Amino acid sequence: METIKTYFFTDMKVMLGRSMRHVMRSADTIITVTVMPIALMLLFVYVLGGAIKTGSDNYVNYLLPGILIIAIANSIGYVSYRLFNDVQRGIFERFHSMPVARSAAIWGHIMTSLVSNLISLIIIVLIALIMGFRSPAGILSWLAIAGILILFMLALAWIAAIAGLSAKSVDGATAIAYPIHFLPLISSAFVPTETMPGPVRAFAENQPVTSIVETIRALLSNQPAGHEIWIALAWCTGIMLVAYFFAMRAYQKLN
Repeated sequence: METIKTYFFTDMKVMLGRSMRHVMRSADTIITVTVMPIALMLLFVYVLGGAIKTGSDNYVNYLLPGILIIAIANSIGYVSYRLFNDVQRGIFERFHSMPVARSAAIWGHIMTSLVSNLISLIIIVLIALIMGFRSPAGILSWLAIAGILILFMLALAWIAAIAGLSAKSVDGATAIAYPIHFLPLISSAFVPTETMPGPVRAFAENQPVTSIVETIRALLSNQPAGHEIWIALAWCTGIMLVAYFFAMRAYQKLN
């Protein structure tokens, strides 16, 4: 058992390195996942921020949690695209014929999404600091924020894996990203839900992004997150487990 675990982590490290090289060589991935959220943050803070009433004196503080979620959502299409390419080129079949842990190949893609997203989020937070973002949050609050964001990353990555492994065309593989992109827009990421019309408000307050954004916002403000943190954890964990189950089923059908 110890030998199997050792081989798995060694093989996954190799697969992670392979996928990360693809990411670092792809300029459009870096621009979409990192530059576009920063551009949105600049637009909303310096162009639209003065017209948006949030009850906060510092709009970048209010906006940052939503921008972090958008950055993660932007990456989902690339996960499914890379997996789809590996399926179409027979890469997985080649790996399965070699002495490589079977699940290491797909975990390499998932971990690549996790690592690249973490790098992007760190850059976005640094830019936000330059723009005036300030937080009294302590180390435990920051660790809680990191944990929630990692769970959200894994949940979306496994959703992307389902599409990438089962799609019949590249358009089908990347289409999963479109509905995910809308969730931060119809949430409390940019404006309080109280300003929205009834049906829109009902949807915004009962979808996963709002609970995640509100939890991160409370933690950054060093305020009690209340029941929102449990709702956010339930959404992230539930989506991740269900998506993982169906993604591994799709992966097992490749042989």
